[in-house]
Amino acid sequence: MRLLAALATLLIVVGFATGASAHAALVAVEPASGSMLARAPKAVVLRFNEAVTPGAVQLIDGTGRARDGVRINASGETISVAVPPDLPQGTAVVSYRVISQDGHPIAGSVVFSIGLPTGTKPPANTEGGLSALIWLARVGLYLGLFVGVGGVWFARWIAWSMTGTTVPRVALAVGLPSAVVSLGALGLDLLGLPPVALATMAPWMVAFATSAGPASLIAIAAMLLALVALRSAWYPRGLAFIAFIGVGLSLAMTGHAATAPPEMLTRPAIFLHGLGVAFWIGALAPLVALVSKPVAMALPVVNRFSRTAVPVVATLALTGLVLAIVQLEKPSALVETRYGLIVSIKLALVLVLLALAALNRFHLTPTLARDHEAASLKRSILFECAIALIIFAVVAGWRFTPPPRSIVPETPLAIHIHSDKAMFQVLVSPGKAGVDDFVLQLMTGEGTSLAAKEVTLTLSLPERGIEPMERDASLGPDGYWHVRKVELPFAGRWHVRIDALVTDFERITLEDELEVASP
Repeated sequence: MRLLAALATLLIVVGFATGASAHAALVAVEPASGSMLARAPKAVVLRFNEAVTPGAVQLIDGTGRARDGVRINASGETISVAVPPDLPQGTAVVSYRVISQDGHPIAGSVVFSIGLPTGTKPPANTEGGLSALIWLARVGLYLGLFVGVGGVWFARWIAWSMTGTTVPRVALAVGLPSAVVSLGALGLDLLGLPPVALATMAPWMVAFATSAGPASLIAIAAMLLALVALRSAWYPRGLAFIAFIGVGLSLAMTGHAATAPPEMLTRPAIFLHGLGVAFWIGALAPLVALVSKPVAMALPVVNRFSRTAVPVVATLALTGLVLAIVQLEKPSALVETRYGLIVSIKLALVLVLLALAALNRFHLTPTLARDHEAASLKRSILFECAIALIIFAVVAGWRFTPPPRSIVPETPLAIHIHSDKAMFQVLVSPGKAGVDDFVLQLMTGEGTSLAAKEVTLTLSLPERGIEPMERDASLGPDGYWHVRKVELPFAGRWHVRIDALVTDFERITLEDELEVASP
């Protein structure tokens, strides 16, 4: 038994001795997305808020042809994509997919034009089927860890009986292949490959190189040990203990929550949270089977579980609150972000679980002792099982949305206006209703810089009764004209007019429409 305890301690130490990691976000691009350039840049430079690893990066030129053999340089937070000197004129696209340190892919596209723009578009998103596979595998993994390993822990440490272990066995049988599929699907997602590429080594190698690789191995080991603990007569409680520790450890090694700073707080919190979920949810299926047995057999186990569950549920609630505060940063994120909406739905479902648990603890369990009536308690526990499955399905959606703490300001909205005489590039930040900053880049029809004495920006939104608003631009040290803190009270299609006084006798006026989004 001492050997097993030492092994579990070693696993915990190894699991928490990982470097800092979080969810990456693109913070700067050179040249800026939407730029109009006179000639091709030497490179397109992507800067992220943390170190990233290139997954799949593609350059599509102005003719719509993907350029093979483009040199990619990665250094910490920076990815540099070398641009071939023979890149033709037109709109070029750099499509990128990089790997964040928490093991998740970050994808997007940078668009810039050399000379006049063309119709080149970023590659279409065809990830729907793969996303469904990742979601299903995640749900299956949760079943294996929480229902399977948690059920074995309950059988060996709380019930001291193998009654009701059929469901945990099935959950483990689902969880093991789900863990393997989850890792392979992550590799496909990181590299942007189709499902048939699972037969190749590339997705597996890149997935194992992320923090999800060792986390998946520990999850698989935990489920295998749980299966052995169900059958083995050699230290079955010790094997169940190590498997139980493996649940928390696998969750604490990767993912949004575990890798959020400060990791000295979030990793232990997700570790304890995972153990709490496995303890509570893993007990439900065996309890349903037990309460169908004679009261003399079921009641001691139910009472033992109820007493132990109180501090576990308190720890579960405390760690969940800590992780939510770290991830959301402000209460409004609960309704303003997709991540926050998932938290809100989970919180509502957990409150239902807590209400059912309180009902079981303080009313139905004493009733079982007095009246020998188990039907009501059994129905309540089955309802808990259903709610738990819904929670698994909901929180698996966290895989596809970054937490609010990692969201950086969006890249500016860009429009291009041109005529035979001039080309004006307009960048609007943030490009939503409210207060926006405008940056105006003036160029000649050939794409060279256009000198101007005065520049005026005029905006109107006739459909909402907003008459033309005229604002003078100021020339900045960067060579661009700036109009700061422009009030755009409504979303909609705003009319934009730019007047550039080139000489005392010549004024160039260009007009276009700007689609302003809701805040």
